[in-house]
Amino acid sequence: MARNLDAKCRQCRREGEKLFLKAEKCFTDKCAIERRSYAPGQHGQKSGARLSGFGQQLREKQKVRRIYGVLEKQFRKVYAEADRRKGQTGENLLQLLEGRLDNVAYRMGFGGSRAEARQVVRHGALKVNGRRVNIPSYLVKAGDVVELMDAPRGHLRIKAALEAAEGRGFPEWIQMDVKAGKGVFKAFPQRSDLPATINESLVVELYSR
Repeated sequence: MARNLDAKCRQCRREGEKLFLKAEKCFTDKCAIERRSYAPGQHGQKSGARLSGFGQQLREKQKVRRIYGVLEKQFRKVYAEADRRKGQTGENLLQLLEGRLDNVAYRMGFGGSRAEARQVVRHGALKVNGRRVNIPSYLVKAGDVVELMDAPRGHLRIKAALEAAEGRGFPEWIQMDVKAGKGVFKAFPQRSDLPATINESLVVELYSR
């Protein structure tokens, strides 16, 4: 199975903003962006060159990929599906990424980061509508119930992630019962519910070339 093994803090620094790839560390002053807000590498502090239109599009696509932890081949498949559906392709793209089981598990607090949540899914610790699912790319539908298996509920790391997520608050499109380790994916989020720092139109322009 292909994986992105790039250092997570370097990825955030490359994009110049927090991508929240390192769980609780991203919410502390130990965050790499807080300490070194310039790009990584020998010439990182000098990399102030203005990007071309293509460069901006490519940079935005890479950022979205990194946020959701999706490799290029997977991302192209998701984009193709978003383009096939009715409505705005950019919004469809973000909704499909948000509907991935690993992302839903992260939103529900089953992992401190999307990478942790993906590991929880891979280890078969989740059920969707009562059926065990261990495929991170599984597309959750509106109304689906996602819950932890009995054994993982006692794992300290999962309990800590749930408590941290509860403290920050869950998104509007997620209904959670933290004590039961269960949540409902109420609906796909609207564009206004997602970060304004993402410019999905640049991604659409890139793939429309």
